[in-house]
Parts: sequence; C-alpha cells; structure tokens
Amino acid sequence: MTRRRLVVVGAGISGLTAAFEWHRARPDDEVVVLEAGSRIGGKLDRVRLAGQWYDTGPEAMLARVPEALDLVEALGLADQLVAPAATQASIVLPDGRHPLPAGTVQGVPTSADGLAGVLTPAGIARVRAEADLPPLQLDGDVSVGALLRERLGDEVVDRLVEPLLGGVYAGRPDDLSLAATMPALAAQLRRTPSVLAGALAARDAGARSRGDVDGPVFVTVAEGIGSLPAALLAASGAQLRLSTPAHALRRAGSGFELSIGPVAARETLTADVVLVTAPAAKAARLLVEVAPGAVEPLGGIPYASMAVVAMAFPAQPIAAGSGLLVPPVTGRLVKGVTISSSKWPHLSRGADGAGVLRVRSSVGRYGDESQLQRSDADLTAAVVADVAELLDLERREPVQTELVRWGGGLPQYLVGHPQRVVAVQSAVGAVPGLAVAGAAYGGVGVPACIRDARRAVAALR
Repeated sequence: MTRRRLVVVGAGISGLTAAFEWHRARPDDEVVVLEAGSRIGGKLDRVRLAGQWYDTGPEAMLARVPEALDLVEALGLADQLVAPAATQASIVLPDGRHPLPAGTVQGVPTSADGLAGVLTPAGIARVRAEADLPPLQLDGDVSVGALLRERLGDEVVDRLVEPLLGGVYAGRPDDLSLAATMPALAAQLRRTPSVLAGALAARDAGARSRGDVDGPVFVTVAEGIGSLPAALLAASGAQLRLSTPAHALRRAGSGFELSIGPVAARETLTADVVLVTAPAAKAARLLVEVAPGAVEPLGGIPYASMAVVAMAFPAQPIAAGSGLLVPPVTGRLVKGVTISSSKWPHLSRGADGAGVLRVRSSVGRYGDESQLQRSDADLTAAVVADVAELLDLERREPVQTELVRWGGGLPQYLVGHPQRVVAVQSAVGAVPGLAVAGAAYGGVGVPACIRDARRAVAALR
C-alpha cells in the first residue's frame, strides 16, 4: 500500500480511537494527532484522590454494547475492568429520597405501577390516564419535554426524566431532541398508540437484542477511564502535537493543507486524509472552505458547561446506594452525587488500606450556568456543603477535594439534531479523504464516541 498521512484534529477519545484503528489497519501509514490544548483525552480525565486514580470525566461505560469493552480488550487492559458493587440509585425530591423506579426507559415509565412516592397520587393518575388519550401521532422530531408533558404530565418530566437527561447531557428535556436522546423510544412511538406502550416495547426490544444477558450494565477501569487516552496514543504509534491548534483546512491536489500552530508562528501541514473530531464550533471554522455545507448545521449544536467536584471524606456509614439524582425541583445546587466508594469496590479504600468515602458531584445545566461563575474555592465549598447534607454525613470535613471545570463540555442535541448530523455528514462525505467524528454527532458516551470514530475510519479507508 502507498504510504499515506492521516491527520486527526483533536486528541479526545474519538480522535485517539481513530488514530489507533487506522494504525491497526494501515500500520505503515503516518498518523499525526493535533491537539489545541495541553493534554490529551478531551473529557476523559482523572486525578489522584486519597491516593487512588479517580475519574473526573466519564466514570462508567455501558457494558451491554460492545465498543468500549472491545477497545479495552484490544489495548490489553481487560484485567482492569471493574463491575459495580452497588447499582441502586435514588431520586431526591422535596419530600425526601426515593428509589429510582425499576423498568423505566431513561426515566420514561412503562406503566403507572411502581411510581408511588416518586410521583404524587395526582401524577400517577395522570400517567395511568394516558391510555385514554387519542392515539399518539408524531410528526417529525419533537422535544422530550413537550411530548412527555402532553402525554404523561409534568411530574414525569420534572421528577424522573430531567435528572437522568440532566446527568447525561447537562441539558433540559424541554430543549432536547426525542429522536437524538431517546432513539429506541422514538422508533417505537412511530408504531405504538401511546408513550407507555412505546416505552414498554423499547424496553422489551432492548432485552431481546441483548439476549437478556447476565452481567453488569456498566463497568469502569481500575486505573480510571481517564487512563485510556494514554494507552490509545501509545498503541497508535501516532505523532502527537500538543498546544497546536488547526486554523484552516484547504484542498491541495488530491490531499489537504492545514494551517496549524500558534498564531504568531503558523506553519503548513500536508495530509492525504483528515479526520476532524473537534467540537462543533471549531469544526465549523475549520470546514468553512472545504465543506461549507457543514457550517450552518454545525452552528446549531450548542454546548453546555459544567463542573465536577471530587471529594474524599473520612470513612463513615451512609445508606444511599450508588448515588443520588437531584432534579431542579429540589432547589439544590448539585444535580447528582455518585457514591464511588459504594459503587466501585476498588474505590472504598485509601492508599494505606484504610477506608475512605469517595464521592463526586456535578453542577451546571444548559442555559443555567450562573453558579459556575463562582470562584473555585466558593464553588467547591458550596458543593461540599450540599453533598454533606444530602448524604447526612457525620464527618463533613473532606480530607481532599478536586474541582474540574468542563467549559463547553457537553453538546446539546436540540430538536432537529438528527437532521443536522445528516447534513454535516453529507457535506463532509462529498469531500474525498475528509470525515468528522465525535460527541457532537451520534452520542456523548464513551462507547458512542468509539463507535463514531470507527465509522469515520471505515468511511475514510
């Protein structure tokens, strides 16, 4: 094969997976990864917390889809996979804490059964009454909130769906696309008369596709999911260039030229093939000349900012399962608490073997990032106080805290998002040797980013 140069713009999980997969298929090619920042990994990051590696980005990966597990195994890290010890989460409501109802589809119930406590009697009656509504007729994409408020009532959205989508997307159900954030449910709603029937069909279809496999729904990595970027880079054989932004991309014969580097010392880098994994706004600026049709739809993908506070407290008994979901109706600062020392067995001990309580909490939703304007010290102190109260801790002074801010961290899949993705990929796909991938398109989770990177590499090859 003729030796080629692939240039990957962006050293997040998508870009590094693409570099690794390209190297596996074409080991003699040159792979260059450009990263505007000073570190690799994108939103995959970790800190040392009470003597152990601790994720401040994604802390779990879906185990019932193959992409992430396959990649971990390909990197020789299968022995690092850890299953959760506790999986029962609870929802915090103004009247107290309630177990997350079983059998929902991303918070959407399949019946009115099992909702007592989480919903009021009036809210449960509203869910039960959906069967008497006129048959559902979807006309194109709609927001999750608009559909569910109309069919099941406000309480389902505000108490069940919002805390789940708020955790995954840092977004609001009234803004988010049903087709993009709940594709399995959206597919079933095209052929079922009600949301309850559609949710039940989506749940059953998921079970059939998995073959009702045993085993955990989620897994993590003992050294942190944040350890994967370095492993991918090492296995890819790629040349990494940190602090090297890409400013412009243009055609040059059958290949490309990229203008890269500091503004005062720009240089030109040639490439046979280019994969852009930068966030939507940066991708739009880079594609303006070679794929102008992608610019407008990329502009319709805004991002939410958030912050994660990792905390280590002295070991003490708590009764909160794997974590808490905290919807805005509570008036709380935090939107969730992960009790890592209960959820993951390897995080229940400190470096000296003594017990330690490790938790993390996140702040920030799309359109409501005002709390993020606080100083690091003030925001950390407020989160610690909120978490200590939510968990009813006796020993409330942490032994260590770490604050990580994710400015513009999570893309928002607003109504019409699938059509935007089609438009972007159509415009880019018309340019031989060019592709895009990343969290802006087909999913924000680690497996989804891996899947999208592999799709892009297959298209380029």
